[in-house]
Amino acid sequence: MTRWYPLGFFAVMCWSAQAAPAKSTAPDADAPAVASTVLQQIRQAGTVRLAYRESAVPFSYVVNGKPAGYSIDLCMRVVAAIRTALAVPTLRVTWVPVTPTTRINAIAGGLAHLECGTTTNTRQRREQVAFTIPHFIAGTRMLVKANSGINDWKDLRGKPVALAAGTTTLAAVRSLPVTHAIGVDIVEAPEVNQALSLLDADRVNAVAADNVQLAGLAAAGGDRHRYAVRGSMLAIEPYSLMLPKGDPEFKKLVDRAMVASIHEGETQQLYRKWFLSPIPPRNVTLDIPMGYLLMESFRFPSDKVAD
Repeated sequence: MTRWYPLGFFAVMCWSAQAAPAKSTAPDADAPAVASTVLQQIRQAGTVRLAYRESAVPFSYVVNGKPAGYSIDLCMRVVAAIRTALAVPTLRVTWVPVTPTTRINAIAGGLAHLECGTTTNTRQRREQVAFTIPHFIAGTRMLVKANSGINDWKDLRGKPVALAAGTTTLAAVRSLPVTHAIGVDIVEAPEVNQALSLLDADRVNAVAADNVQLAGLAAAGGDRHRYAVRGSMLAIEPYSLMLPKGDPEFKKLVDRAMVASIHEGETQQLYRKWFLSPIPPRNVTLDIPMGYLLMESFRFPSDKVAD
């Protein structure tokens, strides 16, 4: 049925539409601008927040109360690139301590803009965060007391093994019943250095972690001959600086800074500084030559890794 309305009805409606105040879509001039990208956040705050580890020798640890290490130096290379891109030479650095358990959330939750540690780039982690080009390629092994008589994983059958919670090492050790037909008693610690304390107290028979971290632990312990890194590699671990996901502009800047550092030979120089020279605080040399996989990775830098 067709309904008819008097002409006066339309006149009233038109007058009401004209008289009603229009809603403004323009932003409030007095409201503070909300930074939508990482670079905008950094510029607005005048500071870049870097997450670091306290005991991941020689990548990210504390020396004389300040963060130091191979990953720390690489992060500072990225900071230099950010200062140049933003034209803010006075950009400050704020340090955010993290553990293996808290590091992912620190980046995904916006507490830090970049994580400088020993984080492995994995498919599962890429669901929450992004990674730049690998700066080290490690392998999962074990640290034992040199006189323990333990030489391979089969010697740990039914024995307690300590590892840091929140690391990829957990999955590798849990796979021992399949890969080596043995089972072990897994003991999780907040950090890898606390796992070493369990070994020193004879509460566990081995510490499982990436080989380079184990070498760093042995060196930090003061007596390198007291420990030994043994066992076949359980997994390959490509370490990469971690950054927020979903910000292609920031990732492009970080990737370019990493590639430039590699092509200019700075990364290789830093490698010699931290792995082939005496390092603080005990001036011990880890003596870990650059592996073939990392050399090949530096020849063709890419953020793509095999999962």
